[in-house]
Amino acid sequence: MIIDITSDLHGHYPKLEGGDLLIVAGDLTARDTPEEHCNVFCKWVESQPYKKIIVIAGNHDTLLQKDECLSIGDYDGIKTDYLCDSGTEFHYFDDRFPKEDTGFLPSGDRTLKIWGSPWTLWFKGINPNCTAFTLKTEEELADKWALIPDDIDILVTHSPPNGILDVVRRKGRDELTGSISLRNHVMGRIKPRIHCFGHIHEWGGQVVDTSATKFVNASHVNEKYQPINKPIRIEL
Repeated sequence: MIIDITSDLHGHYPKLEGGDLLIVAGDLTARDTPEEHCNVFCKWVESQPYKKIIVIAGNHDTLLQKDECLSIGDYDGIKTDYLCDSGTEFHYFDDRFPKEDTGFLPSGDRTLKIWGSPWTLWFKGINPNCTAFTLKTEEELADKWALIPDDIDILVTHSPPNGILDVVRRKGRDELTGSISLRNHVMGRIKPRIHCFGHIHEWGGQVVDTSATKFVNASHVNEKYQPINKPIRIEL
């Protein structure tokens, strides 16, 4: 099965190869206008050659937090699921196994459980126009992560977990910007097969593979908002 992951598009829409599952982890447009969301991004994403597409919002997607795009038109498309502290399932067939249970080998029918959450941590100096789905404290974030079920296979967040592909340089110092409570939930309780995110452009296109979880920062743009990172492809 082929999974392609991208994030932080900021109005740049890459040409995709197609596959089984496409995941887009927030910051979907350049200026967060209804036209961009409902006529540009939605048309782009629905035209992509995948069986199922998962979309979450990011801190630049103010209209999605206000539900304005959802009232203009159905943001969930024919094959697209928009997740906001919610989950879905993707059913597929693993052709390494038989179609039916033989008694020796199980059938190749498989299900991936997927959860999406857009929240990130507010920080001093944040652009006031880019504060969608931001919370002031780790305690507030922890309440959001607590909603994630234990048996999730693919976790999609806009925020990275603390200490994983989240370093930025501010005032001459390196700072970890990811959520501590998210890391605690992911590594201690959930242990998804894949945890994908964006938000921190400096580490876009990078993967950290641990024994339990593959962590993916899929930001399409770099820190200068240049669309230089290709979508990350994972084969299961």
